[in-house]
Amino acid sequence: MNNMKRNILSLLTLLLCIGTNAGQPLGDVQLAGRVGYSLGAAAPLGIPASIRKLNSFQLTPNFLVGLDARLPLTGPWGVQAGLCFENKGMDVAVTTKGYHMAMVKGGEELEGVYTGRVEQQTKAWMLTVPLMATLDLSEQWRLHAGPYASLLLSKYFKGNVADGYLRKDNPTGQKIEMGHAMDERATYDFSDNMRRWQVGLMVGAEWLMGERLSLCADLSWGLGGIMHSSFKTVEQTLYPIYGTISLAYRIN
Repeated sequence: MNNMKRNILSLLTLLLCIGTNAGQPLGDVQLAGRVGYSLGAAAPLGIPASIRKLNSFQLTPNFLVGLDARLPLTGPWGVQAGLCFENKGMDVAVTTKGYHMAMVKGGEELEGVYTGRVEQQTKAWMLTVPLMATLDLSEQWRLHAGPYASLLLSKYFKGNVADGYLRKDNPTGQKIEMGHAMDERATYDFSDNMRRWQVGLMVGAEWLMGERLSLCADLSWGLGGIMHSSFKTVEQTLYPIYGTISLAYRIN
């Protein structure tokens, strides 16, 4: 965490130095407030063979509110930093076959190979700092891209398994049935195994609708999984991949 804080401070210092060396006064900084909505998931790169079917994917209220500071540089170029408060989550149900899982049923901790239905809810509230280069294509269109870092303020990764069975410890181990009723299911909670920091890349476009109002579309892609590298219960690395539509209003 200390290394991450030092990296963010270094990037902010670099941003200030770029603006100073470009001969631009700090009074040229353009401030804008932003509100938006995100849609996406924490997902593996490619669907593994052990996940046989996507049964449902429900929209969750992934809202964003933030403040951007943009400094124009030479010609069409600029740099932009921001701070936003946002939440990212998903509710998904899949059918698996031979999927490695850990769970709790009737107070007993179980681990092994699971076949059946898995319902999962993931939620996280976070502070995100994007640092991006901007390019004005015209008076109406602007592109931006760069890294971001998110500090998770709350973490939630829970679910249940039903309508299937677990082979305890290995594919030929004891068979434990999971029913459909709530008291026949098993549950899991991996919230404490989620990373406190997430780092990734963001790219997007902004349509300047007037002197102050603009519409933005962004794609953010985590460079690492949402779980600690030491966490091996879930077989695949889950990357946070989200698209965001937002409305920005220039303040000054």
